[in-house]
Amino acid sequence: MKPPTQLLKQVKKGGEEEKMSVAVAVCSGPDGGRGSHRAVKWAVENLNLLPEPHKFILLHVMPPVTSIPTPSGNSIPIHELDPHVVKMYLQDRRVKLGEVFTPFKKYFRNIKVETMLLEGVNPAFVLVRHVSESRIKSLVLGSYSSTLFTRKSKGLNVPSIVLRYAPDTCDIYVISREKVITNLNNLLSVGDFTDSPKRNGGQTVELFEDEQICQISASEDSSGVLLDKEINHICGPSNQEAHATNKRSSSFSSLSSKNTNPQTEVEHLQSELRNSILMYKQACEQLAHAQNKVKELSSECLNDSRQVSVALQREELLKKIAAMEKAKHLEAIKEAELARDVLAKETYERQLAEMHALKESLEKQKIVNTLFVTDKRYRRYTQHEIEVATDFFSETRVIGEGGYGKVYKGTLDHTPVAIKVLRPDASDKKEEFLKEVEVLSRIRHPHLVSLLGASSESVCLVYEFMENGSLDEHIFCQNGKPALPWVVRFRIIYEIACGLTFLHNSKPESIVHRDLKPGNVLLDRNYMSKIGDVGLAKFISNVVPDDVTEYRDSVLAGTLHYMDPEYHRTGTLRPKSDLYAFGIIIIQLLTARHPKGILFAAEKAIRNGSWVNMLDKSVSNWPLLGTEELAQLALKCSQLRCRDRPDLDEEILPVLKRLCYLGRGPAVSLLDNHLSPPNHYFCPILQEVMNDPYIAADGFTYEHIAIKAWLEKHTVSPLTKLELKHKLLTPNYTLRSSIQEWKTKLQSASSNA
Repeated sequence: MKPPTQLLKQVKKGGEEEKMSVAVAVCSGPDGGRGSHRAVKWAVENLNLLPEPHKFILLHVMPPVTSIPTPSGNSIPIHELDPHVVKMYLQDRRVKLGEVFTPFKKYFRNIKVETMLLEGVNPAFVLVRHVSESRIKSLVLGSYSSTLFTRKSKGLNVPSIVLRYAPDTCDIYVISREKVITNLNNLLSVGDFTDSPKRNGGQTVELFEDEQICQISASEDSSGVLLDKEINHICGPSNQEAHATNKRSSSFSSLSSKNTNPQTEVEHLQSELRNSILMYKQACEQLAHAQNKVKELSSECLNDSRQVSVALQREELLKKIAAMEKAKHLEAIKEAELARDVLAKETYERQLAEMHALKESLEKQKIVNTLFVTDKRYRRYTQHEIEVATDFFSETRVIGEGGYGKVYKGTLDHTPVAIKVLRPDASDKKEEFLKEVEVLSRIRHPHLVSLLGASSESVCLVYEFMENGSLDEHIFCQNGKPALPWVVRFRIIYEIACGLTFLHNSKPESIVHRDLKPGNVLLDRNYMSKIGDVGLAKFISNVVPDDVTEYRDSVLAGTLHYMDPEYHRTGTLRPKSDLYAFGIIIIQLLTARHPKGILFAAEKAIRNGSWVNMLDKSVSNWPLLGTEELAQLALKCSQLRCRDRPDLDEEILPVLKRLCYLGRGPAVSLLDNHLSPPNHYFCPILQEVMNDPYIAADGFTYEHIAIKAWLEKHTVSPLTKLELKHKLLTPNYTLRSSIQEWKTKLQSASSNA
């Protein structure tokens, strides 16, 4: 007869032996942990020494997750959470529970071991199900109770249930401190290694018999029926039949009976063993067949279920897509109808706007045409004359550029002129362009830039040429412009005030400049200042009192740092709105600083007595008392409220006039020490310095009385003797200003001498 250990050969598959899987169920905790350590140690020391190859698996059963705890101590069901969040939580939980296997891996030094987490409410049921499905050959469990089958009030423990309901194809070992409990099929194999005290550590091996099952069954309550049903569902009928057959044939007598013949007992045991092995093989075949059938049916059922699920999902998806497409179609119809209505409305509004624009353009053109018809002082230049004067708008002729377009230097009627050309695309600047024509056509003053003519074809204005550029260039010494002496600066301040006074006192309507700044103050050849760029000027018929706040302008105009705060806040425009910018210009002429924060710095310097440190360092001989008086006046002009600012005629002009004459003495010359008149100051007819110079059609300048008398008798030029195209005369304001300045210097030098 073969040895008992060779009677337990594993099932062959395909002609080759498979590795026997030995599973050890482990758990955490003080008592369960000690039992699990005993079970793992026992399995490594005993089952690994069998002649068949083994594969060790550590099993741990974790309860299923139905809810996820929150930081506040509550729990949220998983069906109410995002699947992605639930998936992440389950992954983290499995990683943490996987640490249960770490203490047990030290027993498998040179042995390959696998770990597996199972999930279920009842650990015993989960182990039985896994053993049945995975065809594990041996399952080892630890027990922390010395009386393994002592019933508790709660019912059966895990080892008891596993021993009772595990399939006969699997060997069950329950390891306690005193003994090893196993099912019937392992009796002989256990006997092989129970002979060695070294391997068992003094433990005794006991058989899990029908008497113990009967004791357990006798004490079961109604829940026992439910256990049987659950196990029937897990293991199937074939396993139950084998289990019942084993129960009927499991009557081993005590090997130590004194009244029985040992030889007869051995033969009886051998016969029982052969019957058991035969029944075991039959049960294994039936179980394998049943498991294969179950797998096939399960696979077919799963495939059918998946196909039905996919079909339902596809149907639901198609319904949603159809609903979305229908909604999009309705929305597109609504949008098309709305777009049609909007297009019709926009077309109507565009046509209406074009009609208004055409009407306004015709009215503005009438204004320009009326200007040249009614006022003979202005010349209408042709496009060819403008192109010739600017060398066909050459870039070398450009002397400035703004939002409206470029300014070119040219020569018309033998007189240097500045030609401001409006860009074709600057339609928003046409209003300023025409406003400048309207303002300059109504006013004439020595300290306002003079308009000489215009060209409606080229859409440009012709001004007198200011040779020394803007005041801004001299303050910051830009484009090679020199710093101005303090005497010239004082005079420029006075001249700007005179120009503002003329604008504010114009009749029948006052004119507010709205964009006064150093860049709009120009200097001629003799450094006489003139205010230009009046395109943003506004006529005010009813001047608002200083103590009344009234909104007048919906669109603000001007430059940020020079804009009146009250005008910026309320839109109310008054003549005193220009005084705020005038005060900042005074401080800039004294300090040569940027306008941002200049008022606060000047006020602080005067209060701290450090005003002299703030003055422009390019001038070394400042009259300190005069500069401080000017600064105090500038701060008054730049008060936040209009009613707190001084009156221009009565309070500002007298002070500026007095300060303007501070530097005029015999040792002081403005810019030129040569007081003899230039040749172009003389009239070609009278050969005397002119008082009222006018330009004739030949381009030369004459004394008004002399050329007027000449034209009454002649139709040719006094100098060229050529036929004159017309007898219109144009005042030469630039030359007149130069002559007046020269005469003023001459008188001053004479009186001081």
